[in-house]
Amino acid sequence: MNRRDLLLLRPGGPAVLSCEQLFMRYLDSQIDGTTGRLFENLSVDLRDVTAVRLTDTAWLSREDLKQQLETILEGFKASGGQIEY
Repeated sequence: MNRRDLLLLRPGGPAVLSCEQLFMRYLDSQIDGTTGRLFENLSVDLRDVTAVRLTDTAWLSREDLKQQLETILEGFKASGGQIEY
């Protein structure tokens, strides 16, 4: 898995996180047992940005996915990161 596949980095703007892509990766990670690594990699990637914009948030309908993402985003906000919806 390429860690940078989830975040689209754009110069001068926030990084973009597609919740649709995250959902698909989440399902794959459940099959191959790498869910912990998926969210660990996302957390590490967010350390390199100051703002992130979430797109396609309707894909966060699964409560287990939503909870894990919220945990990551809470840490991101606590370190001074900004989130756009």
